[in-house]
Amino acid sequence: MPDLVKTTIPEDGVGVLTLDTPENYNALSSSMIGALTGGLKDLSADASVRVIIIRGAGKGFCAGHDLKEIGSNRDRAFYAKLVGNCCEMMQLIQSVPQPVIAQVHGAASAAGCQLVATCDMAVAADDARFSTPGILIGLFCSTPMVPLSRSIARKRAMEMLLTGDTVSAEKAAQMGLINSHASATELEDAVMTLARKIAAKPPCIIGMGKKAFYEQADLPAAEAYRRTADVMVENLLADEAHEGIGGFLQRKRL
Repeated sequence: MPDLVKTTIPEDGVGVLTLDTPENYNALSSSMIGALTGGLKDLSADASVRVIIIRGAGKGFCAGHDLKEIGSNRDRAFYAKLVGNCCEMMQLIQSVPQPVIAQVHGAASAAGCQLVATCDMAVAADDARFSTPGILIGLFCSTPMVPLSRSIARKRAMEMLLTGDTVSAEKAAQMGLINSHASATELEDAVMTLARKIAAKPPCIIGMGKKAFYEQADLPAAEAYRRTADVMVENLLADEAHEGIGGFLQRKRL
């Protein structure tokens, strides 16, 4: 069986996972979810990789779950395993220490839109389109709703979930679903520029900060401050912080 997800390291510090089943718009089948989970685990364990990029081959990023697979397996146990594995994969994206960037072109729909919302950052081509269209075929995009409602304003999320309407890259940027968008010819350069900027930072501090970001995000403010205060103390004790502060003070004296 050919690799469903291709792993490459185009330059130092940057790992790329390419969803590679363009014949079905890189749908998140059971096998694809397993392959993407494996790719994430492999890259996250590689100390040389400081940033991970997820992208899709062919005409689009990801069309969501494989509806042919779902339609031919009307079984509760199968559905529970499929959805459970997908949820675990999405949570893995936010638990690996490296920042994960979605490089989006074409369609990112249903669980594909969930994948974009889950990634730490996202950059899209001008022609990218985002939707949670399950409602149009009798499905509410319940699991995509989790990262979507944590990435954009609730009323915007509800509008996407209840109507199934498609959102342009420009509107997705305004809503906060993606960080920015660029022309199709400039998309890869835009993503790599962002990745290089992050890869140049101390990886242990980036990993510490990413972990704290998600831990505090849904806590009440007082608890969030207690948690991040502990992280801040550990950060201040780190060699990278000591060296960085010393260098800054030295430059001010010059």
